[in-house]
Amino acid sequence: MSPFLDVKDLKIHFPTDDGLVKSVDGVTFSLERGKTLGIVGESGSGKSVTSLGILGLHKGRGANISGEIWLDGEELVGASQEHVRGLRGKKMAMIFQDPLSAMHPFYTVGDQIIEAYRIHNKVSKAVAKKHAIDMLGRVGIPEPGRRVDSYPHEFSGGMRQRAMIAMALSCDPELLIADEPTTALDVTVQAQILDLMRDLQREFDSALIIITHDLGVVAELSDDILVMYGGKCIEFGSADDIFYRPEHPYTWGLLGSMPRLDREPTERLLPIKGSPPSLINVPPGCAFHPRCPYAERTGDKARTEAPALAETEGGHLVRCHMAPAERRALWENEIKPVLETP
Repeated sequence: MSPFLDVKDLKIHFPTDDGLVKSVDGVTFSLERGKTLGIVGESGSGKSVTSLGILGLHKGRGANISGEIWLDGEELVGASQEHVRGLRGKKMAMIFQDPLSAMHPFYTVGDQIIEAYRIHNKVSKAVAKKHAIDMLGRVGIPEPGRRVDSYPHEFSGGMRQRAMIAMALSCDPELLIADEPTTALDVTVQAQILDLMRDLQREFDSALIIITHDLGVVAELSDDILVMYGGKCIEFGSADDIFYRPEHPYTWGLLGSMPRLDREPTERLLPIKGSPPSLINVPPGCAFHPRCPYAERTGDKARTEAPALAETEGGHLVRCHMAPAERRALWENEIKPVLETP
């Protein structure tokens, strides 16, 4: 049986005056109903472009798109814009990073939920408004009967995010993509939003993709994790694989740069040296080699030959020239002891 969402060798390139921007360059992953995939990586690694590509929002905008996106047995890359537009909202939906800019400032929150609902359901405006009030209540907005007539600027950041979730879930989508759903929210509101998304996912049995740079968020929600760097997937595995048995030096760097509650707050984090690559001039060979402290272990291979995404065991995929046994020894003997020292 094929997975609900199956992305195969997805490439999304943008021609510009400066050159070809390879925002997504051969990403492959799958997702089952009721499961959560976390996509992590630094800014500019291709996370959001991947999600917008699944929704078909790059079509007709000058992007060169290739590969395959199968959603519940339908291929979307080759489908018409009209057909993919019909799937958005009903079959798949997105919670955008900044709800204030994603929502129209001239229309009430209720009107925008009503419009989204009526596109896919032949009901009267009164029925749609009742549904909008119910959805606002379900996502925890107090006095939904009154707040349904409020404008986006009249909501706080956390309330706008809840309203955005209500709008995305108004037609019970089977795939929900959340792009940085807790950015710019205080930690108590973050926790509430994550709990809400987990509860709603259980209720709707939807497939969920969480895009974030916050490893704490993916640890809280994800079944599987995809680590992106330079437009490519460089590691994919279960949450346990990524947090307890990671094999890529970039993933080690991400884990080392996470704040720890069991350490003195005066201790410095362990940042990854250097900067992410330009997606116009991605380094030859392994894209991470200019920042990798272990690149010399493979001689010139890291600089000249792009590593393949290879399975190590049990669906754990890694894109690295070092042998699996060498990576595991490094993790156990050098990296893990430093990360786990209180």
